[in-house]
Amino acid sequence: RAAERVAIIFPAPIMFARRLSVVTARALSRKYASTPFDATGAAVDALRDELASTCDGVLEQGKKLNWVFLGAPGVGKGTYASRMAKQMGVPHISMGDLVRAEIKGETALGKEMKAIAARGELVPDALVLDILDKRVKRGEAEGERGFLLDGFPRTVPQAETLSTMVEVTQVLNLTLREDILVEKCCGRRECGECGKSFNIADIRSEKAGEQTIIMPPLNPPQECFAKLTQRPDDTEEVVRARLEVYKKSTIPVENYYRGKGLLSDFPIMGGIPETTPVLLKHIIDILKASTR
Repeated sequence: RAAERVAIIFPAPIMFARRLSVVTARALSRKYASTPFDATGAAVDALRDELASTCDGVLEQGKKLNWVFLGAPGVGKGTYASRMAKQMGVPHISMGDLVRAEIKGETALGKEMKAIAARGELVPDALVLDILDKRVKRGEAEGERGFLLDGFPRTVPQAETLSTMVEVTQVLNLTLREDILVEKCCGRRECGECGKSFNIADIRSEKAGEQTIIMPPLNPPQECFAKLTQRPDDTEEVVRARLEVYKKSTIPVENYYRGKGLLSDFPIMGGIPETTPVLLKHIIDILKASTR
C-alpha cells in the first residue's frame, strides 16, 4: 500500500513573525532559485483567450457574469479569483479589501466599523452588505461586465440578502483535502520589506486510491528570503480551529447555492501552473453550458 507523505520545507512553529537566518536563506535560495508562480505556454494562453471570448458570448446573450468563489481558508480563493477575473474581464471583489479600504479612507462606515472592532465586537452583516451593495452599484453605473466575489457570502443570511441586491449567476466552490489545507496555511510567509506573499510549503501527497497531489512551494526571490515573516495565527492548532468555524458557517452556504443549481465544485489537485489550465477549462464549460 502506498504511503502518504505531506512534506513542508519548514516545521510550522519555526517562525512567528521573525526572520530567517541569512545562512538558511542563502541555502534555500540556491535550492529553489526559480519556482513558477503561474501557468505559461501556448496551450494555457489559448484557454485564456477562449475564456475571454466565451464571456463575451455570454454577455451578448444578455446574461450576466456575477460569480462567487467559495472555499476554505488557505484553498487559494484570492489567488485564483484574481487570475480568473482578469481573463473574464470583470473586477475581483474581496470583502476584506473593501472593508480595509473603508477604514483606511476614514469614511463614515469605516469609522463605525473601526469603533466596533476596537470594542472587540463583530461587524454586523448590515454594514458589510452595505459596503458591497455600494461597490456593486458603482460598478454597474460604470459599465462593469459583472464581478467575481471572493469568499463572500459566509453565512446563509448573507447569501439571502445578497440575492436581493444582485443576481448571482454562478458559484464555484474550491476544495482541497483538510490536511493539505493545514500544511498550506502553515507554510504562508510574507516579506517584511516588500509585503508580498509567498508559500514555502512543498507538498507531495500520495494516498492509495486517491489522485496524487503535488504543490510546489511559491518561493520568494533571493532578496526576500531573509525578510520572511509568518502570521502568529498560521499554526496548526489555529488553522484547524478556523476550518471548524468555516465548516459550521459556510458549508450551509454551499448547500444553499447547490439547492439553487448554481454551485459547482472544483477540486484543487496541484500548484498554480497545474491547476490554472484545468480551472480555465472548467469555467469555460460552465459558461458554454449556460448559453445553450
